[in-house]
Amino acid sequence: MSIIEGRSDNFQKEVLESSVPVLVDFNASWCPPCRALHPTLEAMAEDSDKYKIVTVDIDAEPALASNYEVSSIPCLIAFKDGKETDRRIGLQPRKRLEKMLGVK
Repeated sequence: MSIIEGRSDNFQKEVLESSVPVLVDFNASWCPPCRALHPTLEAMAEDSDKYKIVTVDIDAEPALASNYEVSSIPCLIAFKDGKETDRRIGLQPRKRLEKMLGVK
């Protein structure tokens, strides 16, 4: 599976109604830690069908960022059964991201 682009028009379906855990990465193209995190997220997305990785550009989707009270980026929020289960700010190692999703 590849990274899914999160937008206002697909967030409900891709994240809140997902049958598997979802890691949402709120980011921006101008953010160096966000860019540094992207290869890890790409690798995770390619390696598993047990969860989804969704990326939300806060500049393109400010309403989503506001709705989830994102004030610093990268902001990583784990969802399971439509509910937020964990949240981390900043560059995170893959093992921590997998733990957030409950897969390791």
